[in-house]
Amino acid sequence: MDLHFGDSKPTDDERAAVDALFGPPESSWEGADRSDADLRWARGGREARDRRDLLLPGLHAINDRIGWISEGALGYLCRRLTVPPAEAYGVATFYAMFSVEPRPATVLHVCTDLACAAAGAPALCAGIESRLGPGSGVAVERSPCLGLCERAPAALTVKAGDPVRTAVSAPTSVEAAVLAASAPDSAPEERPAASAVPQAGDRSLILLNRVGVVDPSSLDDYRAHGGYKALRRAFALGPAGVIREVTDSGLFGRGGAAFPTGRKWQATASQPDRPHYLVCNADESEPGTFKDRVLMEGDPYALVEAMTVAAYAVGAHQGYLYLRGEYPRAVHRMQYAVDCARARGLLGDDILGQGYAFDIEIRRGAGAYICGEETALFNSIEGYRGEPRSKPPFPVEKGLFGKPTVENNVETLVNVLPILTMGAPAYAAIGTSGSTGPKLFCVSGTVDHPGVYELPFGTTLGELLALAGVGGGLRAVLLGGAAGGFVRPDELDVPLTFEGTRAAGTTLGSGVVMAFDDTVPMPRLLLRIAEFFRDESCGQCVPCRVGTVRQEEAMHRIVERTGADAADDIALLREVDRAMRDASICGLGQTAWNAVESAIDRLGAYE
Repeated sequence: MDLHFGDSKPTDDERAAVDALFGPPESSWEGADRSDADLRWARGGREARDRRDLLLPGLHAINDRIGWISEGALGYLCRRLTVPPAEAYGVATFYAMFSVEPRPATVLHVCTDLACAAAGAPALCAGIESRLGPGSGVAVERSPCLGLCERAPAALTVKAGDPVRTAVSAPTSVEAAVLAASAPDSAPEERPAASAVPQAGDRSLILLNRVGVVDPSSLDDYRAHGGYKALRRAFALGPAGVIREVTDSGLFGRGGAAFPTGRKWQATASQPDRPHYLVCNADESEPGTFKDRVLMEGDPYALVEAMTVAAYAVGAHQGYLYLRGEYPRAVHRMQYAVDCARARGLLGDDILGQGYAFDIEIRRGAGAYICGEETALFNSIEGYRGEPRSKPPFPVEKGLFGKPTVENNVETLVNVLPILTMGAPAYAAIGTSGSTGPKLFCVSGTVDHPGVYELPFGTTLGELLALAGVGGGLRAVLLGGAAGGFVRPDELDVPLTFEGTRAAGTTLGSGVVMAFDDTVPMPRLLLRIAEFFRDESCGQCVPCRVGTVRQEEAMHRIVERTGADAADDIALLREVDRAMRDASICGLGQTAWNAVESAIDRLGAYE
């Protein structure tokens, strides 16, 4: 292992940021100021290497305190963890929210993705950049989706310091964004989570029934509204009984892959290798997706309980909640909920007096769409670049830290609670035989009432859009986000089920439903999708690394009408897509062409 450290030294603030996370260094090797120590060997090196997974939290600590990560700060962090600086540099430069170059302490992230682009993000960015020039003390960064699509256009201010301060401005204007960046503490209070749920208060809701009804900070309020009944029933059923209920319910994963949840849990529980881990994937970075944010902000204890149930079923005693860095309020809500649950005996060594031990650790992402892929997420937690792993072996055999691991997203886990409280047969009676239970849909774009909608599987796309108030002039509807597909206005009778969308030649994905009217320039929108995939490709495999670049280049030529004509470029795009689909390691490269292809074939986008 090459541990070549440079001569740069950390500042006092940088050292304090790292020491606040790890405690003071115990030896000169770790950076303690002891001139009489012998530095010819590392002390505690093996123990430090076992803490490699703290690299990402350490980078966050520096970035939060200073606003960027200097060579001296990175070197000091590497000494504390015995991580080669070259490897740590590769990790730090992997994430969009970190910077290894000097920048102002205040960063204004302005969303330029699909919903915000349709709501005027390009003009908004130009206006903000003209107001906040180089001498303003604010760095303006054009950002991929911030998960605030129901309030487009959106901006997020992050002001480094102790503590770090954040301010969400959505829907925003040039004036509102500049105000939030100049004085984050004086920005208007963020809207409650219930404002993103047009059905809030409806007693028929199953997954969203507490959002807007309970105080999200109150564990007592959560328990008064049915909280922890599911966990008590889980203890009564035993691990095998819980897995049987989940299997009989027909629950499929809600993150887009739609894998049977019960089968995944059973495969993990049956592995003899120990320990087992549970990972909740809350890194919903698909443009147009924001349901997990609403659940975590509006009903955080439900996720804590659901993770505990899942861990009990598969025999895990440690869980990780990987939460995207663009969700500061969700991070605070979930950390508070975890701390309260632990203080009340609902996490820890003896949960509810049942002799079962389980705890949750929250890990923040830092702006990498690829980390939504489960094995890339594992690498990120472990302190490596968030690059997907080849399969097999699958995570149920060798996942996080090389051990059997269950990974589910927030919506999937929260569905487990009603399965246990109402019973598998009653849950399976909701929806259709192939797609059971309720589903959350993220509706945005040119609709009157954007937000998260809960409906039973089998509801048609037209019925959902009628609830959201779609107006005249509808041009297209994007299902599944940037990795999904478009449908025409005359195809709104598509049933919103896994099997129904497949039969219609599209995908349900994670539940994105984005409507666009005639005012949205479709070629520019498709170009933004291509730009997104080029930016978010991790670069590990050649088909995706090169293919996403070629895709964007061809679409630039089509939009600008330069170089080859559209027919030649479309033919090239189809050839590039075949290579990406057949040879990419993960779903990013395999689906990077889907939305563009559907726009060409179904909408005649370039005719």
